[in-house]
Amino acid sequence: MLSQRTIESFVGLFLLAAIMALLLLAFKVSGLTSFFKPAGYDVSASFDDIGQLKVRSPVKVGGVLVGEVSSIVLDPSTFKAVVTLHINSRFNEIPDDSSAGILTAGLLGDNYVAITPMYSQTFLKNGSEFQETHSAMILEKLIGQLIYKLSNSSDKATASTSSTEKPAENTTASSENKTEKPKATIAPVSGTPKLEKPKTEVTLHENN
Repeated sequence: MLSQRTIESFVGLFLLAAIMALLLLAFKVSGLTSFFKPAGYDVSASFDDIGQLKVRSPVKVGGVLVGEVSSIVLDPSTFKAVVTLHINSRFNEIPDDSSAGILTAGLLGDNYVAITPMYSQTFLKNGSEFQETHSAMILEKLIGQLIYKLSNSSDKATASTSSTEKPAENTTASSENKTEKPKATIAPVSGTPKLEKPKTEVTLHENN
């Protein structure tokens, strides 16, 4: 039989392990797992629209995590969002002509930065800037553009239908006018002389 003190010690250790696991899970979900940045270098990228991108959002190359977003500021001259990416020092051979785009994890997931490597023989270093970027795809904008295109197509279809109906009405009216022949009326001519039959005078000759 275990003593009361031993049982209490096991219970305390179990509770301590459970609290540590909950804290680790909370830090993992909130993105606060790393209070100290790993060794690496910072590069920047400018975007017209970053969507729901946040600080500590992941940075991936081919789906592999290579860094995180360290800061987001607004450029007062161009009014673009300047995103600073902290890349782990292990990934120090990313070509400097690569492009950076903001993608969405799943249909309604969080945004992250995806780097597409190119073919340059020189690599990104601390202070480099992406020359080619692709902004986030905003779902609300896509739905609005789709509704606008559908409404325009329906209006054009309605206009074309009405324009084809009008010539049809004109042709039916003209065909009806052609089928109805006007009645010719002969007006009497005034002042026409009446022809009188000549009177034949019969003279009887007396026979003497």
